[in-house]
Amino acid sequence: MKPYVPGKPVEELERELGISGSVKLASNENPIGPSPLAVSALSAATKNLNRYPDGSGYYLRNALSEKLSVNPDSIILGNGSNELLDIAARTFMRPGDEAVMAHPSFVVYSMAVQSLGGKAVQVPLKDFTHDLTAMLHAVTEKTRMVFIANPNNPTGTMNKKEEFDRMMEGMPDGILTVVDEAYYEYVSDPDYADSMKWFGKGKDILILRTFSKIYGLAGLRIGYGIAKGYIITEMNKLRPPFNTNSISQVAALHALRDEEHVARSRNMNDEGKRYLYRELERLGLVYVPTEANFIYMPVKGSMDLYERLLRSGVIVRPMGPDAIRVTIGLPEENRRFIEAFGSVMR
Repeated sequence: MKPYVPGKPVEELERELGISGSVKLASNENPIGPSPLAVSALSAATKNLNRYPDGSGYYLRNALSEKLSVNPDSIILGNGSNELLDIAARTFMRPGDEAVMAHPSFVVYSMAVQSLGGKAVQVPLKDFTHDLTAMLHAVTEKTRMVFIANPNNPTGTMNKKEEFDRMMEGMPDGILTVVDEAYYEYVSDPDYADSMKWFGKGKDILILRTFSKIYGLAGLRIGYGIAKGYIITEMNKLRPPFNTNSISQVAALHALRDEEHVARSRNMNDEGKRYLYRELERLGLVYVPTEANFIYMPVKGSMDLYERLLRSGVIVRPMGPDAIRVTIGLPEENRRFIEAFGSVMR
């Protein structure tokens, strides 16, 4: 196993290179910041920092229950959806068990499985997208979990209703399908797979979502999962009793109500996406059309390109030797990236 390496912080880059005015487009953060409603609620919440948080997250779970039209007992909160990935693996897998996942996809899936002695069965992407048919064929009697990122990180592609429904219909009982929908609020394609449909049908499915992305609360680390009550009950046995803090619960509760912030974030992302598409095409560069807030670009020598962009004060994310991923930022950040990219590619 290798440790997870996050995107380089701006402060670290500027300290190392002695530069200023850098932009970070590496971690798929919301460039317009957190929900104003969440920020305004934090001051009052700090008055009770001497108290332990509500371990069950009663008010946030009930607000999510109302928004999603599900029973509160079907919701679990996590220190980001990352923690819920780990809890799910520790709850439903034993050493020697297998979990099927795509490659490349979110690296935490394989890390969670390998950390407990399980085997990560990685199925190559097809056209930069999860090959759900091949993933279903990879399921064996040893399989306990299947991980699907929709949209996928790092490619930004999504799986559609028909292919997802076909996979879920063929999935054997007793296998937990984990659908990671960290970026689902950004999706504009009406044919996006409906995971909640299969939750309603009583399938063994765990749907993960987060407040880190479009809600802009990445620094507070809070996400949630939706599943049948017995799945949540089992996961709660391994969930730390105070895994989400009182500040993050309050911020998420208010962010959930801030529809204006969500709409503004989505519009900003769509405008930035269109601009970057145009400019990348003008430069003659290949990219993968995205349904998320980042763009995946197959490019040779990605580590060298990454280093040269760093020296220009632009932080992107190298994705192995043959690709980079760039977050869609504010208009001025997107322009800065295109200027730097065009310069270092000459």
